[in-house]
Amino acid sequence: MQADNPGQGRLVLAATPMGDIGDASKRLRDALGSADVVAAEDTRRTRALAAALGVTVTGRVVSFYDQVEAARTPALVADVEAGKTVLLVTDAGMPSVSDPGYRLVSACVAAGLPVTCLPGPSAVTTALALSALPVERFCFEGFPPRKAGARRAWLQTLAAEPRAVVFFEAPHRLAACLADAVDVLGGQRRAAVCRELTKTYEEVRRGTLAELARWAADGARGEITVVLEGASAQIAEPAELVDEVERLVADGVRLKDACAQVATSGVSKRELYDAVLAARQDEPSS
Repeated sequence: MQADNPGQGRLVLAATPMGDIGDASKRLRDALGSADVVAAEDTRRTRALAAALGVTVTGRVVSFYDQVEAARTPALVADVEAGKTVLLVTDAGMPSVSDPGYRLVSACVAAGLPVTCLPGPSAVTTALALSALPVERFCFEGFPPRKAGARRAWLQTLAAEPRAVVFFEAPHRLAACLADAVDVLGGQRRAAVCRELTKTYEEVRRGTLAELARWAADGARGEITVVLEGASAQIAEPAELVDEVERLVADGVRLKDACAQVATSGVSKRELYDAVLAARQDEPSS
């Protein structure tokens, strides 16, 4: 790949297939075969990708994952300054989007060096399109905090977020994350859990947070992207939801579970539970 001006290097960010090799663009194929340096999150996966595409990588291949990103950045910036084309690829999707890349891009920009991008697959936009939720406006939250307390505090910041929210989650933490979401955001808020996008076992589960939490309790595998419906502009009062809770209780649902299912982004499970008890106390005795 030649720079725009003879002798001028540049950094090229390239999106790679998330699963289906057919999603690779011609520009990615050309870049892999012509770049002077290929900075790869996993060099083995990048070489396997090139082989699957029938491309021979002629440039130098260096590893560029989270733990070495800071240490490797100065040398790669020096390569661009020396007139080389450095191609940055991650394991799947777009560099810098919850993947290595930000430090290198920032360093090249600070040095006044050209940076460009070969667009392509992204789990963020793919999940939004498949969610069947209103996503005209959305925000991306990366990965939730791992610890329960921090995760619940993070979820609280989304309680009144009017935009759709996209985030990634590890499969072994999905059940706990969705259970916390039910408690903090209410069981009725809609969401979609997208698993193994573009791969053989792609699966999209859509429903309320309560429904998805029950499904996830049995365990999930693969790479997970979650789309959360934006909060409603109208926030119900706890007393307005009491009858709905009582209907579930009459059907055999435990009071606490019913409150979790009916709670909304503006009414917590605890507030609703207290409202039900208060309403029961106000009922005339027979």
